[in-house]
Amino acid sequence: MQGEEAVLEEMGKRIARHRLNQNMTQQQLAREAGVGVMTVHRLEQGQSIQVSNLIRVLRILGLSVGLDSLLPDVPVSPIQQARSRQKVKLRAFPRKKKTKNTRWSWGV
Repeated sequence: MQGEEAVLEEMGKRIARHRLNQNMTQQQLAREAGVGVMTVHRLEQGQSIQVSNLIRVLRILGLSVGLDSLLPDVPVSPIQQARSRQKVKLRAFPRKKKTKNTRWSWGV
């Protein structure tokens, strides 16, 4: 848990610095982002908030362009494309266990 807490705390500090560099109060940011002032406060304090609220705040601060590098688009595997004939894979299936093809017989 310590790792997640450290990331949230650092992220909160960075968001607060961006807000202050843009000369915005927490109230102004909250109003423009459409979230509550306590949401902005919790975010800047390194507490967990809803992802949708984080995205709203990042948009207002002009930081949403960085989301693409956080979670880049993954291209469809060429092998998967060839197998599915242009169908995009929508779910994963467990791999089948390889079994030996042995015949059953009495007394063995």
